[in-house]
Amino acid sequence: MSNSPAERVPTLNIANVLTVIRIVMVPLFIWFLVADDGRDGLFRWLAVATFAVAIYTDKLDGDLARSRGLITDFGKIADPIADKLLIGSALVMLSILGELWWWVTIVILVREIGITIMRFVVIRYGVMAASRGGKLKTVIQTLAIFLFLLPLTSWLGDWAWWISATVMAAAVVVTVVTGIDYVLQAIRLRAGARGGTGRTS
Repeated sequence: MSNSPAERVPTLNIANVLTVIRIVMVPLFIWFLVADDGRDGLFRWLAVATFAVAIYTDKLDGDLARSRGLITDFGKIADPIADKLLIGSALVMLSILGELWWWVTIVILVREIGITIMRFVVIRYGVMAASRGGKLKTVIQTLAIFLFLLPLTSWLGDWAWWISATVMAAAVVVTVVTGIDYVLQAIRLRAGARGGTGRTS
């Protein structure tokens, strides 16, 4: 019996290679960010560039995987891990440098880790697909982090910081709201699955 198309997709493909590259870029990003104590110099701009390239590879590997049929089990696991490593490391490092409130980092990380664990817990009842709100959350989080990473305050004044803080506040709100929505989805999914176990077709 021949394998299914999904089983014939090689793990070593361009989409997965990009995902691995994104994971490898995380320690490089961290090193650039702390190499000059986070000051607004060459290393800070290198950290910004590394973050931007890593974010682009996230979009690129997803597009390639879908358009070329390169979706693999490895990619399904490694891709979200790579995303959370990048976003999580950026938030933690910004807080360590004193540029982002720790409570923001904690709220976002608790939500991301909690929802990830919850997905694994309820997977026996069904798959929780990414919602539009979840995708919007990722976009706003990424934009907020990017604005905090950019050394604009020394050039443009306090208003640049206020813009970054406003976008980050929006990211926190969307993060919490979508987190609650996912919890409600999980409850409905579990209730629906349990309700259907006693029914006959």
